Amino acid sequence: MKVGIIPNFTREKALDITKNTIAELEKLNIDYYFDINSKNDFILSVNEKYFVDNIFEFIDVIIAIGGDGSFIHTAKQSAVHKKPVLCINAGNLAFLAGLEGNELNLIEKLITGDYSTDKRMMLNVTIKDNNSEQLLGYCLNDVAIARGNEIRLVDLDVFCNNRKINNYRADGVVVSTPTGSTAYSWSAGGPVIDPDLQCIMLTPICTHSPLNRSLVFNEDSIIRVKPVISSQKVCVSTDGEKTIELSPNSEIIISKSNCYAEFIRIKSDEFFDILNSKLSQRRI
Repeated sequence: MKVGIIPNFTREKALDITKNTIAELEKLNIDYYFDINSKNDFILSVNEKYFVDNIFEFIDVIIAIGGDGSFIHTAKQSAVHKKPVLCINAGNLAFLAGLEGNELNLIEKLITGDYSTDKRMMLNVTIKDNNSEQLLGYCLNDVAIARGNEIRLVDLDVFCNNRKINNYRADGVVVSTPTGSTAYSWSAGGPVIDPDLQCIMLTPICTHSPLNRSLVFNEDSIIRVKPVISSQKVCVSTDGEKTIELSPNSEIIISKSNCYAEFIRIKSDEFFDILNSKLSQRRI
């Protein structure tokens, strides 16, 4: 087994957890590697032989160390290459974490095969401008279509399978997967959805529209979000990553992706066990 390690050293605990993860893998005689593109900024002293190019093609399993943001970024890259990810929490809540930093002894189960995997649906996000379409990227959590830097509401028309659903006068809308139901959508008042389900959810953000609740669509739906007023600044961001300002007369098209993110589950916790545990930490 060849394991790739992708740590996010901006997290306070990540350095120590990475060192301990390496020690655990060496004890189990598991080969491990790092992405060569991270070599120049790597703050841990590691032999050059452990840095490889095209790491997602080279390894069998990825271990991501950080918080949910870095887990999502890594999982999307892994999904393209159909490689599973074990997420080790070096952040705060980290709903996607498979292990906490004090549970590294359980990595042994990678060898014995005593683990399961969660397949999480993702979304394709496309920008349509006049007659051209450009894939913006994959989305594991959510895509936010919202006002730019001006403190004013925007007008957005929302369509499902070419049928108009509603016009939202709001700060924006969030279109999410079940995995993303505990992220931005939840903060905007949306429900929690079991990630084993296959569906697409739309939640308005601070809307003045009469229809101010979340809407849930089946997995095969194609959602279009189109700004009504071309002079308004509207931006789009997938999974909280780079924000792009839409050009006039453009629209966002969102549909289920053929790619799935695959997370390794070593512990037997169910989704709602994890949810309650993480929320109890927030209340402390």
